Amino acid sequence: MPDARNLEAEAISGGVHHALKHDSAHKHVTGEAVYVDDIPAPANLLHLAAGQSTRAHAKILSMDLSMVRQAPGVVAVLTAEDIPGENDVGPVVHDDPVFAEKIVMFIGQSVFAVAAETREEARRAALLARIEYEDLESVLTVGDALAKENFVLPDHVIRRGDSKAALDRSQHRLSGSLHVGGQDHFYLEGMVSLALPAEDGDVQIWCSTQHPSEVQHNVARVLGRPSNAVTVDVRRMGGGFGGKETQSALFAAIAALTAVRTGRPAKFCVDRDDDMIMTGKRHDFRIDYDVGFDDDGRIEAVDFMQASRCGMSADLSGAISDRAMFHADNAYYLNDVTITSHRCKTNTVSNTAFRGFGGPQGMVGIERVLDEVAFALGKDPLEVRKLNLYGGEGRNITPYSMTVEDNVLPEIIDELELSSDYARRREEIRAFNASSPVMKKGFP
Repeated sequence: MPDARNLEAEAISGGVHHALKHDSAHKHVTGEAVYVDDIPAPANLLHLAAGQSTRAHAKILSMDLSMVRQAPGVVAVLTAEDIPGENDVGPVVHDDPVFAEKIVMFIGQSVFAVAAETREEARRAALLARIEYEDLESVLTVGDALAKENFVLPDHVIRRGDSKAALDRSQHRLSGSLHVGGQDHFYLEGMVSLALPAEDGDVQIWCSTQHPSEVQHNVARVLGRPSNAVTVDVRRMGGGFGGKETQSALFAAIAALTAVRTGRPAKFCVDRDDDMIMTGKRHDFRIDYDVGFDDDGRIEAVDFMQASRCGMSADLSGAISDRAMFHADNAYYLNDVTITSHRCKTNTVSNTAFRGFGGPQGMVGIERVLDEVAFALGKDPLEVRKLNLYGGEGRNITPYSMTVEDNVLPEIIDELELSSDYARRREEIRAFNASSPVMKKGFP
């Protein structure tokens, strides 16, 4: 045992209760922190803009880019024909083209790119394209995709016991549906990549990305080069939240392609409105439920149908939808349970990673179910939740066969219930609602 007198000297640097400033905190406060768009512009820098689809789903009948090429300041115009490697930046499934070729799949999809001497010239020139479309039927919502069985990936199912039989013999039964909306990342620093041509067709990229190695591999695939021909540098990001895990690759690939083809540095600093149009969001979900429960509110069986709006390509939707399934129980034991997941393909921007990665959507479903059970029985929602928590032997296995260990949630909830004076505050709310002229019914 160390001598008590030496404990202070042996204290771990950065341990609990030690105030440590962030490495970049003073630079953030003073404005000295360097982001990609703050890097001094290299000589002969080209600026990029994308020509975007104005249709949700359509065939490209013709594309006249002559006026784009003749616009002031324009140095190069790039289309799918100019890609030496694979026209794809899909991180898992190769279904996400850099430039649309014969068909556009959502409004805002990149069809071509313009490289010009200034950013304003590139943006103005991109609007001069003359593209003739033949509109196709669009699938825009989860409901549309389910009706047409339009999916980006196969369905997945988790099943334990016989939920159908258990539902049929339950004392009480409820069914319903809820919708969980999407959400934009709205990082402070938008998508941006700066590419410098190097020796032998190699390229150096400064990129605002959460996944530099994935950007490296995707850009190399577009260029038709080995991964070691592409170097990706990330110093810091002005936010990401999942939005820059995969989808920064599109802009990095266009910048790299321009740099390699022209021999000049190229920067794609995406305007905020274009960023929000061209990049994916948190997956919105429709969750249908059918639940059986007893007089006390204990769940006897439940069926969940989770349908995620993935957009036009798979991106990370498989893993995100899987995680929503794994979180369908949240903190509660479900004995007879079926969880079915549909990964819906729609003619909208491809949705992507977002904080929680499908987990929040999955948890919302069971929490809504427990509220509905409580309302149906006239019980306090906390009482019903406590009754359904994971417990000891026999109530500690998840629907995906994992044992829940070190479960301290019941004790934590009991402590919070007391420390928050929950019962008194709940009674005050009930009394207020009962006396309020605008409330027809009080809460249970």
